[in-house]
Amino acid sequence: MTLPLVPDVQHRAAITARVQAETGIDDAMIGRLVHGFYDRVRRDPLLGPVFAAHVDDWGPHLAKMCAFWSSVALMSGRYHGQPMQKHLPLPIDARHFDRWLALFEMAAREICPAVAADHFIERARRIAESLELGIACSHGVLLAKGQRFVRNTAPAGASPPEASPPEEGEQG
Repeated sequence: MTLPLVPDVQHRAAITARVQAETGIDDAMIGRLVHGFYDRVRRDPLLGPVFAAHVDDWGPHLAKMCAFWSSVALMSGRYHGQPMQKHLPLPIDARHFDRWLALFEMAAREICPAVAADHFIERARRIAESLELGIACSHGVLLAKGQRFVRNTAPAGASPPEASPPEEGEQG
């Protein structure tokens, strides 16, 4: 016996189907992107050590990231985690987010058709901005529009991290 879908599930399925039709994104493409991106991350001199210190088993991590990107890109609802909580204790700042985005954009442009790459990249930029804002706030730094969070690398007991000024052309 098949149970009828509840309206929320039907709505989510309709959104997923629409995004898939518009972008061509499917689970196989998400898998190729996630694996290709994290291959780069693991070799990267800035990001690789951060991930090496926190990811012991890449298989489950990659599966979780595929579920995450399915939820982000297709609104599938497969991911049930708390990304902000996972990122708050990490020793990362604007430099890491910039590198993460650069690697992600390269992978998306190489692996995905243009419309799909654009879809992924737009969401990746929002995610990076949100995580950077949350991490800054957790360190007592409230970023104005256009400001970036840069960790203070001074010894313990020194002044707290600061926000960099807005980039040229942006209002603070």
